[in-house]
Amino acid sequence: MEAAMKSICLVAFVVILGVAQFNAAYGAGECGKSSPDNEAWKLIPCASAAQDENASVSAKCCSQVKRIAQNPTCLCAVMLSNTAKSSGVKPEIAVTIPKRCNIPDRPIGYKCGAYTLP
Repeated sequence: MEAAMKSICLVAFVVILGVAQFNAAYGAGECGKSSPDNEAWKLIPCASAAQDENASVSAKCCSQVKRIAQNPTCLCAVMLSNTAKSSGVKPEIAVTIPKRCNIPDRPIGYKCGAYTLP
């Protein structure tokens, strides 16, 4: 009985340690616990505006961009993500969306790879 209790405690410890390691490894990315690719899916309303600088930017798009732009590192990671690239997003146009949405507290001058937020 004592050996079984020790085994149960050991297994519980290993599970807790594994969960803690999982959260440490995947909980501190550019967008917190969400990946840039997952956040990119939330910007689907911005698809045409991220491909054509003359396309209108919807209120839904601006709302999502404003939320993500609170963390400029996340915003850049999303705009440069594999999901964005495979969706046809043009980073040089995507970086203009916060300005086109008239977001007053956007991160002006923030570098996103080779691009700078206007």
